[in-house]
Amino acid sequence: ASEDPTLPEALAAAGVTFIGPAGGPMRALGDKIGSTIIAQSANVPTVPWSGEGLSLAPEATAKECCNIPADLYARATCETVENTKRQAERIGFPVMIKASEGGGGKGIRRVEKVEEIESAFRQVQGECPGSPIFLMQVAQQARHLEVQLLADMYGNAIALSGRDCSVQRRHQKIIEEGPVLATSKSTWVEMMAAAVRLAKKVKYENAGTVEYLFSPAEKKFAFL
Repeated sequence: ASEDPTLPEALAAAGVTFIGPAGGPMRALGDKIGSTIIAQSANVPTVPWSGEGLSLAPEATAKECCNIPADLYARATCETVENTKRQAERIGFPVMIKASEGGGGKGIRRVEKVEEIESAFRQVQGECPGSPIFLMQVAQQARHLEVQLLADMYGNAIALSGRDCSVQRRHQKIIEEGPVLATSKSTWVEMMAAAVRLAKKVKYENAGTVEYLFSPAEKKFAFL
């Protein structure tokens, strides 16, 4: 229930303070497609994906950021197998076909060539019925790094520290280590600053985590 945006909304309506993010930011950032569009709008780096280059207007308010226009959202999705094939060829293989509402290892398939797309697309659909589907390029040899945040109701946000969550099995974390040692100090400062920008973009409140993919070879990070 703590990850269901209807809980803080119901509590707020009853005059009860929820120790956690408000419903709007929770809903917006809990959606993989929407959160990546918001990240791009906050100048947070992303990997090539089906919604590459899409962003909200610079003057968009936090409320508007939490309610992405349907037409903008639709442009980031892969509604059909044929559309997915076109996007995959544009992005470059290998790619991940992902359900926006997936998680815990469900609704995600790696595809190496165009002939594998239809089967993988149907599998993702079956695991997350009704979920929008999108595509992202596979980040080769990447580490999974996270930044912890605290934010208040007045628009302030700070980054505390982070974790390296790269030890995984079937796309699920097994071990989380801290502090993060995989990046240079300057890159880690950039990652924390980007996480703060994202939190402020939607007026996030309380504790939160921003997840990244980091390429040791290229020394670059991207929003996950």
